[in-house]
Parts: sequence; C-alpha cells; structure tokens
Amino acid sequence: MSISEGKPIDRATPDAATRSWVEWLPAGWRPYARLARFDRPIGTWLLFWPCAWGVALAGGLPRDVYLVTLFGLGSLAMRGAGCVYNDIVDRDLDARVARTRDRPLASGRVSPRAAWNWLFALCLVGLLVLVQLRPLAQAVALASLALVAAYPFMKRLTWWPQAWLGLTFNWGALVAWTAVANGIDPAALLLYAAGLFWTLGYDTVYALQDIEDDALAGIKSSARRLGARVRRGVGLFYASSIACLTGAFVAAGAHPFAFAALLLPAAHFAWQTAMLDPADARRALTLFRSNAAAGLLVFFACLVAV
Repeated sequence: MSISEGKPIDRATPDAATRSWVEWLPAGWRPYARLARFDRPIGTWLLFWPCAWGVALAGGLPRDVYLVTLFGLGSLAMRGAGCVYNDIVDRDLDARVARTRDRPLASGRVSPRAAWNWLFALCLVGLLVLVQLRPLAQAVALASLALVAAYPFMKRLTWWPQAWLGLTFNWGALVAWTAVANGIDPAALLLYAAGLFWTLGYDTVYALQDIEDDALAGIKSSARRLGARVRRGVGLFYASSIACLTGAFVAAGAHPFAFAALLLPAAHFAWQTAMLDPADARRALTLFRSNAAAGLLVFFACLVAV
C-alpha cells in the first residue's frame, strides 16, 4: 500500500478511464466514486444495453422511451452497488492482484462500514427506478438479487464465473421486455441468451489481464480454463450470441432488414476475435471496452426489427 502522511494515496486502478470526471470531485468523494466504478463507465454500458435491447425488440419505442432513461439511471446505480458489494466480499483477494490492489477497500481508503453505507445509498436509487415499473417487471427485477448476491463467490467455485456474470448482467433484458409487454416469451429468452454469450465473450477477454495474478491467488476464470484455446472460445461465444439474436428476431417476427443489421455486430465480434492476443493485456482492455459500441450496434438492429 502506498502511504503519504500516514494515509493511503488516492489512485485509480489501471483499467480506469483516463481523464475521468471523477478526478474533478472533492478528494473525500473520489474513493467512493471509484468504489462504484464511476471512473470505468464501460460496466454501466454493458449493463444498460441489454435493457435497451429488451425495450426496443419488445416494441416499446418510441412509445415507452422513458423506460430507456429509467434503465440508464438504474444501470448506473445498480452497477455501482454491485461493484461495491463485490469489493466488500473480495477485498482480501483484490489486495493480492496487481490490477485491483489499489481499489478503495483493498487499499484501505474506504472502510467496510462506509462501503456498506454507500451500497445502501446506491440501492435506494435503484429502488426509486424499480417502483416506476409495472408490478410484474418489479417482480422479475427482484428475482435477480440471488444472482447478484452469489456472483462474487463464483470465482472461488467454478472455472466459469463469466457465465454467472452473463446470467446476472443481462437480466435487464427480461425486466425491460416485461416492462413493455407485461410478460416473457421465447423471443425475450433468446435475447437473454444472446446477452449471456456476449458476456462470456467480453468478460473472458477482460480476464486475460489477470491470468498470472489469478493463478497465484487461486482465482478461477474462463480465460484460465480455456488457456491456449481462448481465441477460439471467445469466437464461439460471440458466434453463439449472434445465433441467439437471430433466433430472437425470428421469434419476434422481425423485419428482414433487421437480419442484415445483425451483420454489423457480427463483424465487430469477428474483428475482436481476430485482434485478440492473449499475451497483450493492454489490447485485451481495449477490445473489452469496444463492447460498448458492440452493444449499440445490437440496439440498432433491435430498432430495425420492429
């Protein structure tokens, strides 16, 4: 731990966005913003896009455009809450991994008690969003809490914590679909499956940054499990995502132009797979972040579909 005048230094983790707005916050606020990953907006986008897909493919736009705003706010708050909870559980493991040792809890800049208070505040924001939804959508959203609570422990139990993250991070597609259609049909389930495989791909890419430290700390990941076959695995995950999206469009009776629009995210996924170098952590982070654009391309295809 870096010390200056007896206090831990406020330092962003290596995967934080450069010149983030978090740097402009008062010094006492910055550790809490970093704890909620406000300096790493990619996670909020990855949580938000499946919600936007669900609203669009269920036929909610432009009529229910307010839902997109609600899900945007909810994604920011609940992604932050999930990160705080994850860091509370993982603070000892985080201290043993180079990329995460400067996180506010692992470095001692935020106490566990203060982190729990911050978690509660973020959940209140999420609750304000939840009560704006129809009752069935509220019930579907609350059903995700078990997935969220279990996720931090998956890296200790299975080589595929990325799959559990996929189940968790894409639940918003089901919530959004229910908020529009007041029910879940095969198209919604296929859309959810598409998000699951998408997450398996991008989070495997993300995990390439930590392979050596994860091995030393005993942390399991799909990147470690796939080993030399990681590029093939990522390509298969992304291809499965496109296949599920195609199935979702068929089930939803999509316009033929939508299938042509799916060529855009398919090309993006092919580019990611071709550019992937398991030994290049910096490139892995760049490719991972590019999935904000991939999510937008899928959203465009969902808009064309209905």
